[in-house]
Amino acid sequence: MKIFISADIEGISGVVHRDHTGPDSEGGRSDEYRRARLLMTRQVNAAVAGALEGGAETVVVSDAHGSMRNILIEELHPAARLVTGSPKPLSMMQGVEGSSGALFVGYHARAGVPGVLSHTYSGRTVQELRIGSRVAGETLMNAGIAGYYGVPVLMVAGDSAAAAEASQVLEGVRTVAVKEAVGRYAALCLPFEEANRLVREAAREAVASAREVKPFVVPPPVTFQIRFTNTAQAEAATLVPGTRLVDPVTVSFTHEDYIVAFKAARAMIGLAHIADA
Repeated sequence: MKIFISADIEGISGVVHRDHTGPDSEGGRSDEYRRARLLMTRQVNAAVAGALEGGAETVVVSDAHGSMRNILIEELHPAARLVTGSPKPLSMMQGVEGSSGALFVGYHARAGVPGVLSHTYSGRTVQELRIGSRVAGETLMNAGIAGYYGVPVLMVAGDSAAAAEASQVLEGVRTVAVKEAVGRYAALCLPFEEANRLVREAAREAVASAREVKPFVVPPPVTFQIRFTNTAQAEAATLVPGTRLVDPVTVSFTHEDYIVAFKAARAMIGLAHIADA
C-alpha cells in the first residue's frame, strides 16, 4: 500500500508568523525559519510513522510549501521518499498517483477565514478561489487533484480553522488540530510531542481504514474562478488562453478535465504575481 503525504508549513504546531515560513520574508529571521523547517520535518515524521503502523508499505512525502525545499531530508523518517523542489506538475500533490490514500500535514485555512497565516495558494494575489460554486482553499483544491486519480484524503492536520474546513468539505476525513487559532499571527499550541502523538495516531487509524473513505471527485465541467487583489493581476491572468474576465478583478477558466483547469489556475496566479511584482 502506497500512502502519499502533502506537507505545508503554516499549519505545523509552533508556526505562527511569516518569520517561520521562509528566509526571504520581510524583516524575517533566518533562525526562526530554520527552527520551523525542523518542526515541519518532525511533524511529517509522525505522520509517516503512523502511516507505516496503519499498513503502508511505501510512503511518499511531497514538500508543499513555498519553494518546496523546506523538509530536511537528513532528518526525514528513513522509510519515506521525498519529492522536493519546484515547479512540479502537480505542485503540492506531486507523487499522489497510484496511492491508496493521502494525508495532509501542516495545512492552513483558506483566504478570508480567521486562522493562522490563512491564504489560498498566494496570499499576495488571491482574495478568493472558487471551484464551481464552492469557495475553496488548498485543502479542497488538492483533494480534487487526489480524487482525479482515485485517491481519498484520509487525514488533515493543521490549526483548528484548517481542521474545521476539512471536516466541512471532506466526508470521512480524520482531522487533527495541533493548535488553536487565536489570531492570524497567534495560536494556542499543543506541546510539540503531544501534537506529534495525535498526528501519528490519526495517521495510523486513517490508513488502517483507508478503504472506507471515498475520493473527493469534482464532476466536469470544472470551473476555477479567482478573485484577485487588483485589476493589474486580473489583466495578467487573462493572458491564459480560454480565460474569461468576470469583473475587473475576477477571472474564470472552465474545462472538462480537472487537472487542465487546475494548471490554468496556477498559470493565472503566476502571471498575476509577476504583474504586481
